[in-house]
Amino acid sequence: MHILITSGGTTEPIDDVRGITNFATGKLGKILAEQFLATNHQVVLLAGLTALVPDNHPNLQIIRISNVDSLAIAMNQWLPKINVCVHTMAVSDYTPVYMTDLETVEKTQDIQSLLTRQNTEHKISSQETYQVLFLKKTPKIIASIKNLNPDIILIGFKLMVDVSDAQLIETARASLYKNNADYILANDLTTISETQHKGLLISQHHIQSADTKQQIAQLIVSKSEEAYDKRNHRGNR
Repeated sequence: MHILITSGGTTEPIDDVRGITNFATGKLGKILAEQFLATNHQVVLLAGLTALVPDNHPNLQIIRISNVDSLAIAMNQWLPKINVCVHTMAVSDYTPVYMTDLETVEKTQDIQSLLTRQNTEHKISSQETYQVLFLKKTPKIIASIKNLNPDIILIGFKLMVDVSDAQLIETARASLYKNNADYILANDLTTISETQHKGLLISQHHIQSADTKQQIAQLIVSKSEEAYDKRNHRGNR
């Protein structure tokens, strides 16, 4: 199979030296890529700039991703050639529009007009005590995946914080149907540590659990192979 994995996080630039990012390490994406490679699959890994990645491998291609726009470009290029997409990346929900000092904002009668401005400095001055940063929502990449390749096996991820299993499952199922995914791996930040990573792999009719990143990777690889074989009506990969 040809596998595409997104991993790590994106960084949305404020200026040439600053950006908004997240704490995603890409560790699970690295383990997933290694597990797919160990079972003789071809892997394309779209990895954030600081994401952990596997060692070089003849069946592995690593492409570094900076922001949401670069992720969308890479997805458009690769998805039509892919059998399975595992979308683990923590994609930025917002991207900067314009940053200015608080006094300018307070004096502006039409706040909406600030949304059409752009910073032209390579490095925005840090002399002001307070700055106001305007953000706009980024497009949901997962929502476009099945549009680009309706036959792809799509595994998405849903991360929540300190919720019940029932709420986690309900939210993951909503994402499953909304994005036409085959599986959603639901996890809660409070159950993730160096030695533990609890996850629920949710499909339309089944839920399977795992307790570590390695178990999650093995489960995803197994279910991807099963879904691919079933979809193609053959037992070989």
